Amino acid sequence: MKFQYSALAVFAAAALAGCVATGGNSASSGSTDMQVGAATDMFKAATVSDDELKSASLQFRQAEDKQMKVAPASSKYAKRLAKLSAKHLNEDGLTLNFKVYIVSEINANATPDGSIRFYSGIMDMMTDQELLGIMGHEIGHVKLGHALAATRTAYMASAGRKAAASAGGVAGTLSASELGAFGEKLLNSQFSQSQETASDDYGLAFMKKYGYDQKAMESAFRKLAKLGGKQGTMDAMLSSHPDSEARANRMRDKIASGG
Repeated sequence: MKFQYSALAVFAAAALAGCVATGGNSASSGSTDMQVGAATDMFKAATVSDDELKSASLQFRQAEDKQMKVAPASSKYAKRLAKLSAKHLNEDGLTLNFKVYIVSEINANATPDGSIRFYSGIMDMMTDQELLGIMGHEIGHVKLGHALAATRTAYMASAGRKAAASAGGVAGTLSASELGAFGEKLLNSQFSQSQETASDDYGLAFMKKYGYDQKAMESAFRKLAKLGGKQGTMDAMLSSHPDSEARANRMRDKIASGG
């Protein structure tokens, strides 16, 4: 975070220096004003607090929950997830909430406010133990700060950064257009190899901690590997660095060595 802040400070300073150097005609001045404004927006977005980013991600989730078809409490999907997540609503210092979207896509994701969403497609594909492994993986992305880092990147890359430039840098409430741009950037973000590996390890430790079947982590990756990235975004999200088969093998080896 410190490096990111410093880099943006340099960018802002460079823009301001350009303003001094370009004085003269109004067209040049207008262009410079736009550059300075953009630099200021990015600089202020970089200073948005973790709590403000969590608030932004919660706004996105609340909007998404209204747009998506959420499984009602009476549905088999909601009942199943409620049973699996019952003792994990307050997990490792986190306050979590779980919902199912009725979508055939093979997907699951988490945001730093603690919202974890499963799509019905992946629930149809996975056993309870495999879903718990994926749940642990997603919790890992929240606990280890990966989801927060992705949210900051998405916030800065979207119109959401405009909100950081108002009210003294307080995020406040995002407009519909800002929220849409922010959400698109957030859902399209990918984690690095090291982040995915760390979340795999967190998920495996989660399984071991609660006496769940650790081998389910391996079998879940095997199932995703068979999809070849053709069924929604889950495989791409979980297997890009390295692929799902390699990750399954890694889980197998870690289990064999005692985790």
